[in-house]
Amino acid sequence: MQLHHTAIWVNDLEKVKEYYVNFFDAISNQLYVNPTTGFCSYFLSFESGGQIEIMHRADIPDNMNDVIEKQHKGLIHLAFAVDSEEKVDKKAKQLKEAGFPILKGPRVTGDGYYEFESIDVEGNRLEVIFKK
Repeated sequence: MQLHHTAIWVNDLEKVKEYYVNFFDAISNQLYVNPTTGFCSYFLSFESGGQIEIMHRADIPDNMNDVIEKQHKGLIHLAFAVDSEEKVDKKAKQLKEAGFPILKGPRVTGDGYYEFESIDVEGNRLEVIFKK
């Protein structure tokens, strides 16, 4: 069995799409729009075969989670794997210079990953990891 995709409700489809295309080399499909329901989405595909579906509909409420200070039960982050510690450091530097906070790291975790945590343009948590 293979996980096909993870879906995220977002406020600004174009802004989120551009973030993942620019910083994580995602490839986007064409915008899908259902005029009856107001549902819109993009599938963002990654070299590994994984996908994120970013979705928007005006009647979906905001998440009440404070993404920087608190965590919550349920899906909490996306993790992107790279093939060296240097690439973890490079991505952390790139995101920090672009104005995105580095919440933790880069650091070595107790289970042997070299990683950092950040957030995307709408506050969704993500990690960039390398397995030592």
